[in-house]
Amino acid sequence: MKYSKLFGKTVKEVSQEIKLVSHKLLYQAGFIRESVAGRYYFLPLGIKVRDNIVRIVEDEMDKAGGQKMITPVLHPIELWEETNRTNSVGFELMSIEDQRGARFALGGTAEEMMVDLVRKFNVSYKDLPFNIYQFSQKFRDELRARGGLLRVREFLMKDAYSFHATEEDFKDEYQKMWNTYSAIFSRVGLDTVPIESDNGYIGGDYCHEFVVESEVGESRYLMTEDKSYAAHEEVAEFKLEDMNSDEKQLPLEVKDAPRGPTIKDGVKLYDQPAWRQIKTIVYVADEDEKILASLRGDLDINEVKLKHVLKCDQLRPATEEEIKKLGSIVGFVSPLKLKIRKIGDPSLKTVVNFYTGADEHQKDTLNVNYERDFTVDILADIALPPEGCKTKDGKKLIEGRGIEVGNIFQLGTHYSSKMSGAMFTDQDGKEKPFYMGCYGIGVGRTMATVVEVHSDENGIIWPKSITPYQVHLISIKGAEKEADDLYEKLQEAGISVLYDDRDERPGSKFKDADLIGIPLRIVISTRTLEGKNVEWKERNLAESKNVKIDNLVDNIKKFYELS
Repeated sequence: MKYSKLFGKTVKEVSQEIKLVSHKLLYQAGFIRESVAGRYYFLPLGIKVRDNIVRIVEDEMDKAGGQKMITPVLHPIELWEETNRTNSVGFELMSIEDQRGARFALGGTAEEMMVDLVRKFNVSYKDLPFNIYQFSQKFRDELRARGGLLRVREFLMKDAYSFHATEEDFKDEYQKMWNTYSAIFSRVGLDTVPIESDNGYIGGDYCHEFVVESEVGESRYLMTEDKSYAAHEEVAEFKLEDMNSDEKQLPLEVKDAPRGPTIKDGVKLYDQPAWRQIKTIVYVADEDEKILASLRGDLDINEVKLKHVLKCDQLRPATEEEIKKLGSIVGFVSPLKLKIRKIGDPSLKTVVNFYTGADEHQKDTLNVNYERDFTVDILADIALPPEGCKTKDGKKLIEGRGIEVGNIFQLGTHYSSKMSGAMFTDQDGKEKPFYMGCYGIGVGRTMATVVEVHSDENGIIWPKSITPYQVHLISIKGAEKEADDLYEKLQEAGISVLYDDRDERPGSKFKDADLIGIPLRIVISTRTLEGKNVEWKERNLAESKNVKIDNLVDNIKKFYELS
């Protein structure tokens, strides 16, 4: 491709609103443009990189026995109603109605569609297991579409679904997909950490995220130094330290508390650490059930864990007015009096003589002790892991932050038990529900993550495996004919070339080459031609060298390990 003819060239300036490195560089280098918030055009350079990622994913999935197919983008809403996910993912589910009045969900994920397809066949145990996958456009009505390709409303995803007769058979596939994903991300230039995670609205009992360490990532996780344990903060388990069990229990006391509504205000008033307080928050679960959640004051409530305990789809903090109607006040809610369902964290058992609100403005109750003064309906882990915590067997947990690029999910019979007829005939002649798993990779997000990891102050540094072109050829004035000939010669040898044939200053061409990030830059000029050479410059190295033109094709093939 001659750069003079390329649609979508580099630009010098970007909006001040663009903050992330990947967003800035992909825009500036001419790989993407935004249509409306969260929806992107992939320009010719961008689609080449995206297609290269797709080829790697497809190659590894095929090696693992996956079978490629495609589902319609529009999903009959009745399928989502079968699994009740019109409620559980209603906050981001997009739907339309056709002229016949039929309603459809725009595919945000495809579990229902795949199960519906499979149940149309007369499947027996002899047909199992199988893994079917697709590359399809996904739609999610994200409230916070930002960060370029890292959080979008429309994107290309590889999603795969495996069907099994038994849990044991599924576990083999789960490990196979784990290995496949590790291979995929390694090939595109990413080091990933598989971490235990929450299945969320996908369903099932467990899953793992594949995370790339990055400060711009939204996944906070904890892991041991040897990485034998790694888990997202939403599911991480940690050891609760006993704080003061040797202290004598004192009698309850209600007193004036001239403080603000926060835990920090209590620390300041009493000159006591945050763990001496009880943190209590009133929530509204699903339609209108009010529940109270309490834990030690130095911890934060993990709403994901709390939703699992409550077995609810939606959860939000109660409003000030809703709390008033219950007979309390924001900032002074107590777990002692309110007559609603109460959920407590085991940390309530680690402190003697808590202090907490008294359900009145600027009044506190002192010397509160769990079991003696109050109990809860359910005692369960509902806390986010604090900084510096340890595993239950005492190992130090290191906090990390990263970008999620893929997931593997255990679904079990979550969908097959809800969708009528999603059964196979076992060898005993009886019908049984499929045992399932699903496995996803966001292609655009993976591309952006590569840029976050592989870039410098001058631009992108594409890994060889997904570069849009193998060579960035630059001609300097006076060597145009020789450059044209070399361009043809490289293409005839099967080498993909981006040829900067513009009548621009060398410095401008070099700057654009660094920004675009092709791994190998070849410069031909009257000076290099004197020795029948070209200048060879690798994008990730500071120094360049001369290479004989006659040896160039062989050197490039060696550089890319081409046969």
